Formats: sequence, C-alpha cells, structure tokens
Amino acid sequence: METLKYKIIKDVKQYKEYCDILEELVLNDNKATTDEIELLTLLVEKWDNEHNTFNDSDPIELLTALMEEHDLKAKDLVGILELSKGTVSKILNYHKGLSKDTIRKLSDYFKLSQEAFNRPYKLVHEVNRNFLSFHNNV
Repeated sequence: METLKYKIIKDVKQYKEYCDILEELVLNDNKATTDEIELLTLLVEKWDNEHNTFNDSDPIELLTALMEEHDLKAKDLVGILELSKGTVSKILNYHKGLSKDTIRKLSDYFKLSQEAFNRPYKLVHEVNRNFLSFHNNV
C-alpha cells in the first residue's frame, strides 16, 4: 500500500516543514507541482485556522512577529511589498494603514489568509486625534 506524501498537520514542526516545502515549490514556479501546491496550501490554511495565534494581535504586531520569525528587516519588506522605505516605515510605526495590495502580498509571502492582515487597528494619528478630542472636551 502506498503511503501518502502529505498528511494532516499535527504539530508545529510538521507545520513549519510544510510551509518550507510550499515556499520552495512556489519559488520554483513549476507547473507540474500545481496540485501539490494546492494540497499543501489547504493543509497549511487548515492548521492556521485551527491554531489561529494571531487573533489577539493587530496586523502590525503580527507582521513584526513574522518578520522576526523569518529573520526579515524593514528593508526586506521594501522588496517584498514593492514599497518605498518611507512607506514601510510608516506602516510599521502605525502611521499608515495596509492597502489591499499590501495585504495580498503579505498573505502570499507568509502563506497566511488575508484576514490575518485585513483587520482594524488604530493608527497613531487616530489615537492622537481621539486623545486631543477627549482633552478638548474636558
């Protein structure tokens, strides 16, 4: 009897292994591996949905945690997101929100659902505006 190449993900080690394989397959861009990519994507997304560790994090906290996990710097995001250094800095410092295109690119790069990044969070100017509004009314 033939053993399956991939199985339901049961632990973090297997999850990381499948993510690495998936990333390698996507980077190689081999049309023959399309079914394999789709299967791995389903398995990884199933794990992500069941072990959704980013629910308590806002999208920028999630992004910075992923950057640390993947040993990425802000300058690496410039290339990944095709944005200027200034725009990346504004995003990471809560001065600029994530655009739909940026959310899509982050989702593709980190192999996460777009919902992980497409959630509301406060920008610095919104916090300052609320603070000033509160103090002006006191």
